[in-house]
Amino acid sequence: MALSIPTFAEAAPRLVAVAAGRESADLVIQGGIWVNVHTRETLDSHDLAIADGRFAYCGPDASHCIGANTEIIEADGMFMVPGLCDGHMHIESGMLTPAEFARAVIPHGTTTMFTDPHEIANVLGLRGVRLMHDEAMLQPISIFTQMPSCAPSAPGLENTGFEISPEDVAEAMSWPGIVGLGEMMNFPGVIAGDTKMLAEMAATQSAGKTVGGHYASPDLGPAFHAYAAGGPADDHEGTREADAVARLRQGMRAMLRLGSAWYDVKEQITAVTEKGLDPRGVILCTDDCHSGTLVNDGHMDRVVRHAIECGCEPLVALQMATVNTATHFGLERELGSISPGRRADVILTYSLHSLPVHRVIAKGRTVALEGVIQVDCPHLDWPADTRSTVHLGKSLDPADFIVPAPAETETVSVKAIGVVENQAPTKALTVELRVRDGTVEGDRGNDVCQIAVVERHRATGGVTNGFVSGFGYTDRMAIASTVAHDSHHMIVVGTSRDDMARAANRLGEIGGGIAVWRDGQEIALVELPIAGLMSDAPAPTVAKKAQRMTEAMRECGCSLNNAFMQHSLLALAVIPELRISDMGLVDVTKFEITDMFVAAE
Repeated sequence: MALSIPTFAEAAPRLVAVAAGRESADLVIQGGIWVNVHTRETLDSHDLAIADGRFAYCGPDASHCIGANTEIIEADGMFMVPGLCDGHMHIESGMLTPAEFARAVIPHGTTTMFTDPHEIANVLGLRGVRLMHDEAMLQPISIFTQMPSCAPSAPGLENTGFEISPEDVAEAMSWPGIVGLGEMMNFPGVIAGDTKMLAEMAATQSAGKTVGGHYASPDLGPAFHAYAAGGPADDHEGTREADAVARLRQGMRAMLRLGSAWYDVKEQITAVTEKGLDPRGVILCTDDCHSGTLVNDGHMDRVVRHAIECGCEPLVALQMATVNTATHFGLERELGSISPGRRADVILTYSLHSLPVHRVIAKGRTVALEGVIQVDCPHLDWPADTRSTVHLGKSLDPADFIVPAPAETETVSVKAIGVVENQAPTKALTVELRVRDGTVEGDRGNDVCQIAVVERHRATGGVTNGFVSGFGYTDRMAIASTVAHDSHHMIVVGTSRDDMARAANRLGEIGGGIAVWRDGQEIALVELPIAGLMSDAPAPTVAKKAQRMTEAMRECGCSLNNAFMQHSLLALAVIPELRISDMGLVDVTKFEITDMFVAAE
């Protein structure tokens, strides 16, 4: 089972005794370079003494802390770096359960995560959040949960499996692993003074916890200031230097993300590296990383390396992934640094620039060595009904994906979603499409294919159709996914209505996941049976299937970086400019349902 360590108050008498030399430490790391993120300095030839899962002594010589039963680790001049913290992320985006996600990231030096399980909240409600929370609490690293704030994320523009209420938020604030409120995605509601949104933030603040932000708009005028006045304490949706600057000036933390498809660090970190703003308000995070990225490229170690490559000093980058994050969530005295009393989370590495992770220690014990996990990551027994959440109501037919022309005409102008590589926002495009036998057709030659949202929570049989551009699909194909942020209906994108129906029905058969079809044949399948979002299979197994899915998309003509992440967010009706939901095409600049067809002038 996961290691439970004493609270600081419980451990303090022994920590004092060990530091004074009256008692022996459980573990001493000798002869390392102490990376001190409080003072931003490296201290050669230092030792660390650990007792009850916490640092007792951090100094030049811990020989007085060593007894007959003390474990000794020789650092041999390696850097002793605090365990890395992910300030904002969604476990479900890894297509893994909390246990398997932890197993994947521990060898990369991540020892603390602040997670927002709003994906499962949309499918299973408060019960789903509790299951994620409970499995997270079992893990050998520290996984804190932020109670989801917005299910649905865009009320009136989408329907979800469940809704989160202020009463749900108030209840969750009493759970032991809840550290705050998840990203407040309904920023128009906050700006308009929506009583439900304000009540959720008030309940969080009354509990003395942190309100997460999500302001996905380039408008830094009165609307942004109104949102900041509502209480969100951070934001990860910035994509420009001006976004980071604006948030920092308002006393918010600017969270810079590098996920599988979001590359928002480079454009914003210049607020520190070039403008010289105080880096204490900047936090690094991943937001969304799929299993392939975790297994093959890394997690927070990857983000820190990227920040350094973008010109950030290594010690500053490490602050952004350790003590800054802990301080933001009110946990600076608990974790985020190598200091007395803190949880003994430490990485041993030979380089602060490339950050190869040699050994990972969490809560005072070795959890990974040379990339190999050394501990168990316990699973919950997920209830049977969490594995049966895809309810289509009927077998889908190619006719369900027909877009009727509004009049007898040879061509029509339609609004199409424009995918932007490596960014979450989309473009609102206008494209001219041909009409054949009263049906509007996609245009593979000009990179326009069909998109549909299939209702999967209440078995209504509903299908909402539209068009999307930017994937580059050239073959007759379709990709269907029950990962469809945040309402998590089913998104189907394709150039063949026959394959769109086949792919959708396949996911109905298996209970959720991702299916890629080409010319009437299934060429990739990722089974995600838990809530249609996650697998409890080992991360390498899921990553292998996800990699095959990525290859299959590429074989169909798509060359975008991590294109599935773009696919899965096409229904996220809180990020501009244009999205699609189970209720229709959504103009996210106006937060209203809009007609697909462009009226003739």
